[in-house]
This record gives sequence, structure tokens and C-alpha cells, in this order.
Amino acid sequence: MTVKIRTDVERCVGHARCAAVAPEVYDLDDNGFNTTPYKEVDESLRKQAIRGMRACPEKVITIEDGEDC
Repeated sequence: MTVKIRTDVERCVGHARCAAVAPEVYDLDDNGFNTTPYKEVDESLRKQAIRGMRACPEKVITIEDGEDC
């Protein structure tokens, strides 16, 4: 099973908090902006993906994995 991560990269303002708490999940450019509008990661990274989503002050990250986040 995979975890699907969607990011509205146009609304990202570059706080880089998602990658600060889950660097193995979120990809940023040199200025701290999330650069990946869609990504699938293994179920083993689910908790990190959720932690990064919750750390985003703009709430531009959503996760679809069939479970409650």
C-alpha cells in the first residue's frame, strides 16, 4: 500500500516545516519551497508524511491513504 501526497505548490510560501520534520518524504528547492505536487511513498513513511502535512502553516498538503489522518 502506498501513501499519496498532494501539495498545492503554488500556495507554498517556503517555510520548509514539512521537510524539517519529515526530510525523507518532502522535497524542497534551494529556497525552501515544496517542489512536488504529487508523490507516492511507501506505507512505512505514513507517519512522517502526516507529521509534515500537519507542520505546514498554510495547510497546502493533503494525504490520501485510505485511513483517517
